[in-house]
Amino acid sequence: MEYTRLGGSGLRVSRIALGCMSFGDTSRGFNEWALDDAGAEPIFRQALELGITFWDTANVYGFGTSEEIVGRAIREYTRREDVVLATKVHFRMHDGPGGSGLSRKAIMEQIDASLARLGTEYVDLYQIHRFDPETPAEETMEALHDVVKAGKVRYLGASSMWAWQFSKLQYTARLHGWTPFVSMQNQYSLMQREEEREMFGLLADQGVGSIPWSPLAKGRLARPWGTRTTRAGNDPVADRFFSDDDKPIADAVQQVAEARGVPMAQVALAWVLKNPCVDAPIVGATKEHHLADAAAALDLTLTDDELRALEAAYTPREPTGY
Repeated sequence: MEYTRLGGSGLRVSRIALGCMSFGDTSRGFNEWALDDAGAEPIFRQALELGITFWDTANVYGFGTSEEIVGRAIREYTRREDVVLATKVHFRMHDGPGGSGLSRKAIMEQIDASLARLGTEYVDLYQIHRFDPETPAEETMEALHDVVKAGKVRYLGASSMWAWQFSKLQYTARLHGWTPFVSMQNQYSLMQREEEREMFGLLADQGVGSIPWSPLAKGRLARPWGTRTTRAGNDPVADRFFSDDDKPIADAVQQVAEARGVPMAQVALAWVLKNPCVDAPIVGATKEHHLADAAAALDLTLTDDELRALEAAYTPREPTGY
């Protein structure tokens, strides 16, 4: 495994991150494909064997049960100090005034709830899951700064928003001497490249690292087009993000992968990893080969001809996931 600093910070992370949206209690109605503790055990163990020590979850994943499973895995299979633990805040956890959004009340309530579920005194990276247009930037950034100063959070990150929104929040923090963001968790893959237009330039200028979610386009780039899986058949979000117009992109990945004699996932991830702003793509694993393929992508260097073939079919589109 390779390791790198997250953005311009001193935080050292593995260059592949384990996405933990795949873990949770299916009875809560979040993800029908989610793995419980027993199902997740081999994934966590393999992550540690491969050196994947950057684990990303969120309070809303499994409506809290992903955090609980991740917390138990850390206690059972490793040491807290050996894992870079990330979680998020924003989406609705309950109907009360502190149950969602990025108000001071919500941030203070939700960080404590996350820490309790994770069974830890702090998280390494606390991320705002989306932009909150109903809360002043000053209120959000001061509250986030306060949880850092309280020792509950080590670093701050953001996820999935317009570049102007991220710039506004970052500028607000720096203007007041508050803790700025060190990372942006944005959607980025061969099927969604709109972050190249403004966000990546902003991140490079600000010294902020990218930890892309869905680098395999929710599995669309990991298997031949039209192949169905349990998750693909129960993921309505993916159908909103991608369409049959994207088939030529998947076909190009398949062709390069077959010529190389490697899985499609390795090719798609190697393409994401070549972006100088990208520190650690987030891979949500439900099968052991998912992480093995991701780790192997670090050793795959694509040629100029392969890059042109992979990128040729892309057409401009609306950013998704905001």
